[in-house]
Amino acid sequence: MGLKRVVITGLGALTPIGNTKEEFHEALFKGVSGAGLITHFDASQHKTKFACELKQFDPANHFERKEARKLDPYCQYALVTADEAIRDSGLDLSQIDLDRVGVIVSSGIGGITTLEEELISFATGDGTPRFNPFFVPKMISDIASGQISIKYGFRGPNYGTVAACASSSVSIINAFDHIRLGRANIMVAGGAEAPLTPSAVGGFNSLHAISTRNDDPATASRPFDADRDGFVMAEGAGTLILEEYEHALKRGARIYCELIGGGLAADAYHLTAPDPEGKGAALVMRYGLEDAGILPESVDYINVHGTSTPLGDLSEPLGIISLFKEHAYKLSISSTKSMHGHLLGAAGALEAIATIFALTDNRIPPTINHFNLDPKIDDKLDFTFVKAKQRTVNVAISNTFGFGGHNASIVFKKI
Repeated sequence: MGLKRVVITGLGALTPIGNTKEEFHEALFKGVSGAGLITHFDASQHKTKFACELKQFDPANHFERKEARKLDPYCQYALVTADEAIRDSGLDLSQIDLDRVGVIVSSGIGGITTLEEELISFATGDGTPRFNPFFVPKMISDIASGQISIKYGFRGPNYGTVAACASSSVSIINAFDHIRLGRANIMVAGGAEAPLTPSAVGGFNSLHAISTRNDDPATASRPFDADRDGFVMAEGAGTLILEEYEHALKRGARIYCELIGGGLAADAYHLTAPDPEGKGAALVMRYGLEDAGILPESVDYINVHGTSTPLGDLSEPLGIISLFKEHAYKLSISSTKSMHGHLLGAAGALEAIATIFALTDNRIPPTINHFNLDPKIDDKLDFTFVKAKQRTVNVAISNTFGFGGHNASIVFKKI
C-alpha cells in the first residue's frame, strides 16, 4: 500500500501581531512589528526590557475562571488555537471516527510560568513543601496535547515533541507521518509557548542570545541586518489541521495546500551556535525535498529561520546557496520573525502558517526592519526586505532550527 497524501484543512493562530489567523494574515503582509516593552512583569532590572507579547488577550474570553486556573498560559494558547483550527476546518466531530484523530502539540519550554510561581512560593515560604495539586500537570510540556484530546475526545496518537525551537515543526512532520502511513485520518499539530517570564528572559540574556535594543524595540528584530544583536522573544501559538486527502475530499473540506515532505537533521556542531557553513541547514532542506520527491529548482519561497542572531543569520543563507546553487538567486526568502518575534518551540507552527499564506496568496511576506545588509551575506539573494511582494508560489519551505543543533524543514505545495 502506498503512502497517503496529506493536506492542510484548518489553521489557528494567536500571535503578537494578531489574535486570530485572519488578524495574523493581515498584519503579516502589512509588515507590522509586534515588539514593545514587557508588561507581564517588571523588567526594569533586566538587560532586555521588551518582547513580542500578545495584545489584549484575555483568558476569560475563552475559559471559565476555574478552568483557566488549571492551565498554564502556554496551554491556554494551545487550546485557543486548536479550537480556531478545528472550527476553520469545518470538521463535524459527530461525523468522524475520533479513534483516528490524533494530537501532537509541542512546546520548547512548557509551563515555565507555573514552574516559576510554584518555586518562588516555596522558596519564600516557611520551608513546608506545599504545592498546588495542578503544579505538575500544568507545567509539563506535553500536557497541551493531552488537554486538547480530552476536550474533543480525540483518541489517536497523542504526545508532544521537544526539540528546542524546532519543536512544533517536528510535531507537524510527525503528524504528517502518522497520516501518510495510515495510522490516522486527521492530526491536530502545532506548538505553543509562553516564555515571557523573569527567569526565561534573564536566562536568554545571560546567553547573549536576545536583543538589548531597549531604545527601539519595534525594530530590534532585524534579520540579516549588519546591526542585528539577537532575537526578540515572543509568545503565542499556532495549530494546523492535517488530514488525509481522500478523507478531506469526501467531506467536502476546503483545502489550503498539500504537505509533501519533511526533513529532520542535526548540526552536530555546538550547543547553541549553528554550523558556520550552513551544513545542517542544507542537509535538512535536502532531506525535506527528497522526502517530497521534488528537485530544488521547484521551490519558489523559503520562510527561513532568520532569528536576527549574529551567527545564525550568516549560516542559513550559506546553506541555501550550497543546496540550491544558481536557483538560490531565483527563489524568494523572508524571515517573518522580524514581525512576530521568536516564539521558540511554537515558531515552526506559526511560520508554517505564514508559509501556507504565501502559497494561498501568491505573495511573499516581508522581512521588515532592514537598514543595512550584513556585508558577509550575499546581496544577490532575494530577502523580500521591507515590503511584501507578489509572485507565483507553487512550492514553499518552512525552516526551523533549535539549540542543540535540531533542524527541521517542511515542504508545502499548492494543490
